[in-house]
Amino acid sequence: MIVPPVGGLGAGLTVNPAEGVAQGGSSTGGVGAGGEAQGFGGQLTEAISSLEQSQNSASAASQALATGSVADPEAAVVTVQDAQLAMELASQIRTKATEAATSIFNTQV
Repeated sequence: MIVPPVGGLGAGLTVNPAEGVAQGGSSTGGVGAGGEAQGFGGQLTEAISSLEQSQNSASAASQALATGSVADPEAAVVTVQDAQLAMELASQIRTKATEAATSIFNTQV
């Protein structure tokens, strides 16, 4: 299953139950482009950084749209919508992760 890119968040992530999550559709098991191993923390940092970039570009696009200095208004609106969807996705992922952690902590052994 390939997760579609939304505002850069999760862009190109491929999820294969047998192999886990790999970047860019490859099954490298979390090995970055430079050959260095990139664990969950690295992937999370990269996703948050991508989310921040999409929010910054949406802010710039909305300011340009408000001032009338944008050449393509449709592209500005699409940029803002992509950033909104990316933020909603990140919020849902955070909520699901919190619920999963709570469920794990409440599991009695």
